[in-house]
Amino acid sequence: MARTDETGQVARHESPFGTTPPTPPPGEGAAGPDARMPRWLPRAMVLALALVGAFQLGSWAFHQLTGLLINILIAFFLALAIEPAVSWMASRGMRRGLATAVVFLAVIVVSAGFVTLLGSMLAGQIIKMVEDFPDYLDSVINWINTHFNTELRRVDVQEGLLRSDWLRNYVQNSATGVLDVSAQVLGGLFQLLTITLFSFYFAADGPRLRRALCSVLPPAKQAEVLRAWEIAVNKTGGYLYSRGLMALISGIAHYILLESLDVPYAPALAVWVGLVSQFIPTIGTYLAGALPMLIAFTVDPWYALWVLIFVVVYQQFENYVLQPKLTARTVDIHPAVAFGSVVAGTALLGAVGALIAIPAIATLQAFLGAYVKRYAVTDDPRVHGHRRRGTGPRLFSRARERWARRPRGERPPTESGSSGENSSS
Repeated sequence: MARTDETGQVARHESPFGTTPPTPPPGEGAAGPDARMPRWLPRAMVLALALVGAFQLGSWAFHQLTGLLINILIAFFLALAIEPAVSWMASRGMRRGLATAVVFLAVIVVSAGFVTLLGSMLAGQIIKMVEDFPDYLDSVINWINTHFNTELRRVDVQEGLLRSDWLRNYVQNSATGVLDVSAQVLGGLFQLLTITLFSFYFAADGPRLRRALCSVLPPAKQAEVLRAWEIAVNKTGGYLYSRGLMALISGIAHYILLESLDVPYAPALAVWVGLVSQFIPTIGTYLAGALPMLIAFTVDPWYALWVLIFVVVYQQFENYVLQPKLTARTVDIHPAVAFGSVVAGTALLGAVGALIAIPAIATLQAFLGAYVKRYAVTDDPRVHGHRRRGTGPRLFSRARERWARRPRGERPPTESGSSGENSSS
């Protein structure tokens, strides 16, 4: 039995030295029934959940607004492209909004006229091709019968084509895909309208936009932002200049080919090839070459093959010779950097990224180059691409030069000395 005091509680054991051991703190040992959760833990859990929810909401909103952000980016670069023309007209006393409207109206009129001309030309050539298709088919069948000893007839080929399951499935898929094509056309028109409106606002309200951006920055940062804006305008203009120059060269080259083959509408086709191949990235070359091939086929099928060969050869010449030199001079970036920026832009944003990659990289490079500190390069032969002096083949070339400078019959010093000693003896 444990001893109890007068209150009935169990008495604590006293130490042999007559002192009572200290009572352990409440936090140590086993948790009792009165232990509480730390006050910071609920707030930390709520904060963590709020951060996760905000991240998910931001990610969802970014994915939903990706199309709009890409349209705004395209509109911004279009505004930078027409900024010099708008500023020139505004400096002559015209209101900036009216100057922007005039530039946009000129671009729309030229584009609409070009599309209308090509549309009428293409429709006429398609009608002609459909009318002459039986003659083409007869010539192909006669060639096959002559070289392979067959007895094909155009009527049998037409009946087999009309009764084929492929044609039936193609007609059904085309009928069901009319709504999808219509939706894509309406979506493309809405996207074009969105880009046009944003680019108009960016160009017309450019000074107001710059003032609003500079109003939240200190004076030193304001100068940097304005300088970056000026660099972006210059680089974008240089990029469009290089593209326009390449479009002109491409159009002249294809015009010479089409005119030599007597292909109809050679000037319009040359303009089509030049513009589409330069200003529609990735697939522009194939779209540009398909139309001249189609129209050349109506004249002679072999002409279409010549056009295809010329398009492929010229594309290689443009990619490896013409484009790197022009881009390096007008945009002032290395050809390898230009090629890498196009590849990276295509991987990130597709065709849009390929279109705006070069001016964006040129702007970034010029802006960083103004603030990166540079030092004088040491005068080391390795910097200039040479070997160190006195090593490698240079030593043997020096010895060869010295040996060639000696007159004939001259002997080395050791041999002459030894011969003199022998004669004196």
